[in-house]
Amino acid sequence: MHRELKIVKRKSLIANRYKGLTLAEVIVASALLLTVMVPILKALTSVQVSSTIIEQKTRGLILAQAKLEDIKARSIYDFSSVSSENNVPLGGSYIGKVECTSKDGNNDLKNVIVAVGYDNDANGSLTPDEVQVTLVTLIARRW
Repeated sequence: MHRELKIVKRKSLIANRYKGLTLAEVIVASALLLTVMVPILKALTSVQVSSTIIEQKTRGLILAQAKLEDIKARSIYDFSSVSSENNVPLGGSYIGKVECTSKDGNNDLKNVIVAVGYDNDANGSLTPDEVQVTLVTLIARRW
């Protein structure tokens, strides 16, 4: 006759005692998580602010280039129409300023400066601290 051996798996009482986390382990893990999360959140905030500033400067550059191209196009047919302008609305809260001066007393050559900025205080005028982009070029009389 053969006897069958039965192997009974019994759970150890010691193994059951160590399941889960103690309060001290949870507090240490939470402290480590907070120490890591605070600098990450600060970095994300500063990246958001920088992104907004870069976006405003890029839009200001595009508007300044468009205004300068408009001035160049008008100067081909009417050179005398190229003149200084202040507080020109360029779309949204962007304002432009155009300065035109004769170069070295020569009436056939004008120095054109286009400054564009975001109107932070919404007063309708561009102050020096609001200027974000300044483009300078020379325009000559074509004929």
